[in-house]
Amino acid sequence: CVRDTLNKKSPRVMAVLRPLMVVIDNYPDDMVEELDAINNPEDASMGSRKIPFSKNIFVERDDFSENPHRKFFRLAVGMEVRLRYGYFITCTRVVKDEETGEIIQLHCTYDPKTKGGQAPDGRKVRGTIHWVSASHSLDAEIRLYDHLFTVEDPGIDCMSHINPTSLVTLLNCQVEPSLHGTEGGTRYQFERQGYYCVDSVDSTVDSLVFNRTVSLRDTWAKIEKR
Repeated sequence: CVRDTLNKKSPRVMAVLRPLMVVIDNYPDDMVEELDAINNPEDASMGSRKIPFSKNIFVERDDFSENPHRKFFRLAVGMEVRLRYGYFITCTRVVKDEETGEIIQLHCTYDPKTKGGQAPDGRKVRGTIHWVSASHSLDAEIRLYDHLFTVEDPGIDCMSHINPTSLVTLLNCQVEPSLHGTEGGTRYQFERQGYYCVDSVDSTVDSLVFNRTVSLRDTWAKIEKR
């Protein structure tokens, strides 16, 4: 019920919870474009907004795989993916931390003919991912609330069924600049993530805090099915 209600009423925005830098090598260094983004496909009266696009962007760390499964349709070396409202990009190179081996940056190329997400030659890509411009995005704290218990009915022995990840706090998340100055209590759908509310106590103009209301998919149903 919550998902159905918020789907109709919440504007869409893009937020990257676990950022990974992507450098688009063949994109002009000093160019910034304003791309059109729909605020809510369920309600045309909510209009659209402009989002900045530039050479350096952040994507979700989980949207890249070094050893992709055959059904993984997001970023991998040599694979092409669509950026939401943007272009097709292809990953060409991975940069890792020399000491830890952690991936710290991806290098990609873009096809300038695919602006808006369609290729004039008719080629298709299976995956679409969200992003934010690195030089325009805003820092945010995002709190991921989930079920308090690991079972549907914990009974009197409830303390042994506490979900250790019922609250996960993520720092240094990146959200699109349209969220600057948003007021406490405002609700959004973070595209491909879930529904979030601006914290009415801790969030400020200079320090945004969002609380997850519910994810886009019912993770509890998957647990029950397993």
